[in-house]
Amino acid sequence: MHDERNDDYIEFLSAGARAKGQYRCSGCGYGVTVHDELPICPMCAGTSWELSAWTPFGTARNLQATRGASAVL
Repeated sequence: MHDERNDDYIEFLSAGARAKGQYRCSGCGYGVTVHDELPICPMCAGTSWELSAWTPFGTARNLQATRGASAVL
C-alpha cells in the first residue's frame, strides 16, 4: 500500500515549537519568518501557526495588487 498525500491537509505548530521558514498565524493570518522557534502571535496572542505557501513571486504579486488598489481609490 502506498502513502497518498492529501493536499487539503494543513499541519499546525504551536508557539515555542522549533521551526524554520515562513508561517502564518492560524487565528489572524499574521505572517512571520522564523529561524529558531515560533513566537506567540504579536497581533492576536494566538499560539497556532501554519506553514505559509511560498512562491517566488508572491510578494511581488501582493505589492502589485496593493498598488493597483491604491490607484483605483
